[in-house]
Amino acid sequence: MKKISVIPSWCFRDEAGNQLDLHLLRLLEAIHRHGKLTRAAAEVGISYRHAWNLLRQGGEFFNAPLVELQRGRGAQLSLLGEKLLWAEQRAIARLGPQLESLGSELNLAIQQQQQGTLAVLRLHASHGFAIELLPKHLETLPLDLQYCSPQESLAALNRGTCDVAGFHLPRDKVGERVRITYQGVLKPRQHRVIGFIARTQGLIVAKGNPLGIRGVESLADGGVRFVNRQVSSGTRSLLDCLLQEAAVSSTTIRGFEVEEFTHSAVAAYVAAGMADCGFGVEAAAQKFGLDFIPLATEDYLLACHHRSLKEPRFMAFLEILRGDAFQEAVRKLPGYSPNRCGEILNVDSLL
Repeated sequence: MKKISVIPSWCFRDEAGNQLDLHLLRLLEAIHRHGKLTRAAAEVGISYRHAWNLLRQGGEFFNAPLVELQRGRGAQLSLLGEKLLWAEQRAIARLGPQLESLGSELNLAIQQQQQGTLAVLRLHASHGFAIELLPKHLETLPLDLQYCSPQESLAALNRGTCDVAGFHLPRDKVGERVRITYQGVLKPRQHRVIGFIARTQGLIVAKGNPLGIRGVESLADGGVRFVNRQVSSGTRSLLDCLLQEAAVSSTTIRGFEVEEFTHSAVAAYVAAGMADCGFGVEAAAQKFGLDFIPLATEDYLLACHHRSLKEPRFMAFLEILRGDAFQEAVRKLPGYSPNRCGEILNVDSLL
């Protein structure tokens, strides 16, 4: 079955109607990664001469060079070139979850049009690198994946508007504060929990950690610019607990009110030099070539109604989670590991 993806693209146009070739941003990204124009042009699939022309046209369009070429040192992006690249990366990171949800809806509509009524699995969960893997592995099971906060996901489960809800539970003392928020929402008689993955969260900092940031206490230094996650996210709840445990007031953190909506968007913000530090998962830090300071481990879990577990669609879902292919894909994610993946747990044992 064909599956479509919704991918954002940029269009630069000036007041005279002049427009840049869309290959330019791909070329800038490849130059940033390889440091050589020849390799960058080959990766983008254009000739060296065409690459030169794109850079010349881009420089004329913005009236400033996008790349600095030095004999013996290869190519590197200018300040403007970096700003363009990171602006695009931030936009993709911000829009990614919404576009993935839209793609999920469209693919489901296509399948229903071609095959009629389907046994769909409706999953509401916060965006993350492991959750992103599920559509690729559930090829035979129609999946309606919608991204939202843990509290919104569990509320949807209780309303009956989703079948599976994702939520996070930090380990150790920090997790005790988070558990309280789930009491009354997760009901021992009605719900069951499906083990999924464990992931490490921490501080995302510039390569080499030039400010010597060590933990959340460092955030209280007025010289550290911070970028946060939105209030409703599970990651923000974890950070709030860590700050409380360390007796650090959010009012002392510069940029605490600046919010991004995904781990990748936080990392892109730091990579762009707009903040010195953010909070998120290690996979996001590595994706943008940043350093990572681990602070906490949390379990990412899935909740469902106990009666659903006997349905064929749930049996198929659990089989995928318990399989080697999915779990090996999770292990390849930095800071992620399968944890009791596909195992059925009682709510009482968690809360």
